[in-house]
Amino acid sequence: MGKYFHVFKIGIQNTLVYRVNFLFRALFGLIPLAGTLFVWRAIFADKGPDAQVGEYTLRAMVSYYLLVTFIDALTAVAEDDWQIASDIKDGLISQLLLKPVDYLTYRLSLYFSGRTTYTTVALIPVSLFAYYLRDYLVAPADVSTLGLFVVSVILAAFLQFFIAYAVAMLAFWVLDISTFIFIQFAFEYIASGHLFPLDILPPPLALALKFTPYPYLSFFPAAIYLGRVSGTELWQGLALQVFWVVACYGLARLLWARGVRRYSAVGG
Repeated sequence: MGKYFHVFKIGIQNTLVYRVNFLFRALFGLIPLAGTLFVWRAIFADKGPDAQVGEYTLRAMVSYYLLVTFIDALTAVAEDDWQIASDIKDGLISQLLLKPVDYLTYRLSLYFSGRTTYTTVALIPVSLFAYYLRDYLVAPADVSTLGLFVVSVILAAFLQFFIAYAVAMLAFWVLDISTFIFIQFAFEYIASGHLFPLDILPPPLALALKFTPYPYLSFFPAAIYLGRVSGTELWQGLALQVFWVVACYGLARLLWARGVRRYSAVGG
């Protein structure tokens, strides 16, 4: 694992060059969040001080969106899928195929190095924004809830990467995978709970989404923190999250193995 730790360190050094870009990305990323919170405050204001939307109070709703923003900073894939597809299309994976390096682990090391740098930089504006809204924040019920939240966020990071990696593997068969990436991102944005909490949807639709991998990218970790899931439902959710991590990992490995068989690189 020493070589992958070295890749992780090199990745941090490379991404630190873009620390100002990361800072501005995090700052401008708060603008749509602020707009969303203003909309929800207007909705709750019309309903009265004790209003609820799908069992969410205004305080819980604000906490939910801040949590999703924090989870996104920790786990979101930032151009990793584009870079993987570019490596395949441009033949850059040839140099790694000839070395004792596992490409998935190599890219996973770069992914975590990028997330480490981005999270460190983004923590400044996000923390200031959270401090401004401190009166609306909800604390976790207990230490065990916080621990399970951390475990779920780690699983969400692996799941996020494996989904992106699997989509990028289509570059072995398709010249331009941008359409697939945009479609996957659009569906993820809605079905993962970025746009709104999934448990305010009609119960049949919310139940159907529960058996897809997307709610476990953002909604489920946030629901754990807020105490929206507990008991059997909590452990079933964690089991499904682990299942999707393993399933997407297996799919990523399968697509790589099939893709390499038909891969060819020309030139020096």
